[in-house]
Amino acid sequence: MADRPYSTPVPHPAEVRKEMVKAAVQWENIALKWRDLAERRHAQYLDLYKSGRWKIYYTEERFRAEMRDAIELAQRWAAIAPRREERDPPAAAAGRSEAA
Repeated sequence: MADRPYSTPVPHPAEVRKEMVKAAVQWENIALKWRDLAERRHAQYLDLYKSGRWKIYYTEERFRAEMRDAIELAQRWAAIAPRREERDPPAAAAGRSEAA
């Protein structure tokens, strides 16, 4: 499962029918909340590492495993739920800009 490539299942609002834009935006917001959670978890492990407090709670081997998992999850969620500025423009908008 970890080797499976991830891409965003969340469509760009410009790529869905008008009736589905609200649902697509809601879906995108939910995915971005999960991404933020994974990034906060990664940031907390980085803080533990930088401060040295990880030694209170973990063995070195266990902390490395936890840190690796946090990094992988943050990267996976970044692929699943890219922010709007990180996305490629939708196909319809790209076609219009090329024609101009």
